[in-house]
Amino acid sequence: MNTLIIGMQWGDEGKGKIVDALAPSFDIIIRYQGGANAGHTVITDKGKFIFHHIPSGILYPDKICIIGNGMVVDPEILLQEMDTLREMGIEFKKRFFISDRTHIVMPYHKSMDKGRENLLGNRKIGTTGRGIGPCYVDKYARIGIRAAYFKDENRLREKIEDNVKGVNRIYKTYGLPPIDVEDMFDSYRSYALKIAPYIHNTTYLMNFYYQQGLNILFEGAQGTMLDVDFGTYPYTTSSHPTVGGAFIGSGLPHKTLHRVVGVMKAYTTRVGNGPFPTELAGEEGNILRENGKEFGSTTGRARRCGNLDLVIAKYACLINGVDEIALTKLDVLDGLPQLKVCIGYEYKGEIITEIPANTEMYDEYKPIYKTLPGWDKTRGITKYEDLPSAAKRYIEEIEERLGVRISMISTGPKREEIIFR
Repeated sequence: MNTLIIGMQWGDEGKGKIVDALAPSFDIIIRYQGGANAGHTVITDKGKFIFHHIPSGILYPDKICIIGNGMVVDPEILLQEMDTLREMGIEFKKRFFISDRTHIVMPYHKSMDKGRENLLGNRKIGTTGRGIGPCYVDKYARIGIRAAYFKDENRLREKIEDNVKGVNRIYKTYGLPPIDVEDMFDSYRSYALKIAPYIHNTTYLMNFYYQQGLNILFEGAQGTMLDVDFGTYPYTTSSHPTVGGAFIGSGLPHKTLHRVVGVMKAYTTRVGNGPFPTELAGEEGNILRENGKEFGSTTGRARRCGNLDLVIAKYACLINGVDEIALTKLDVLDGLPQLKVCIGYEYKGEIITEIPANTEMYDEYKPIYKTLPGWDKTRGITKYEDLPSAAKRYIEEIEERLGVRISMISTGPKREEIIFR
């Protein structure tokens, strides 16, 4: 069954571990959106791996891994990632491909990203500063640089020259020194020489694999509430980490997908600014942050932590057609005397169970909670029947509220610390 792994919250749900757990059953793993703003973490007996571009399935030597056309790639970070994996014995030849339609992140994208955040002041989005948004802006403005140009030196130079002219006009306005075209071209030509062997027309390649009956695992980045259309706009990413993005970003038709696995933490976190109705301030939030090691794998920033919000989880199930749920970080809740889950919001005397388009309304939303008993220890448990009864009740409450079965439960950061139901 071709399967999509998708985030149900604001990202950081533990998708990397779930992809790693499921990868042995698949032939192809494809990332279809986002870029170096992602940080998928997998912990094995060989150490800790953090993937920004490369699909998490690369750790299995017989798997084919693909960067789809919906991604944006920073070649410098990609090459660093590849070099690190090579040092650990990971091979890429004949099993790693980059779509020729993938857009390339340029240095001016990063400077514009950071510059715009500074101008926004206390209204900043809270981006990673990796240039993701500006790169997608150029893509939709039809001036972006695609990976295909890494195989055509003359075309690459032409595109860089054209774009730098416009960028330098903007830089002049802000009093920034102009970009030297030759320096930039030399840098990106050196990247192109190393990356070009992996660039292919993956649209045809993916459809060929599908027609051959190979099993495909779609690896999403970020999460539903960061989707540029369906998330807490404008505090979102610049792509579609929802189900539709899998088809746009891979070149595969909708009929290729058989199953959607939504990944959610047993509590809620988000990085950056924006609405967060169940956020816990003070000591309660600190306990979750420290126990869950809630610091961004890409930026290192402390994540905001809060109670489990089943309103946004229900919304994620709705728009993604989630078939199963992988619940992560259950063990982080070990030892807490009681737990609260949000089952609705109170707004001007009414009970609200829908996600608004106007995110300013969140300022007046008050979470409605159901309180459940805590438990002692779930860390490292690998059989559902061995879980404490209160932990089972927590899981069953989620299933009842969402109407979706929880098929996987992560009970620790290590690869083997997981329950398959």
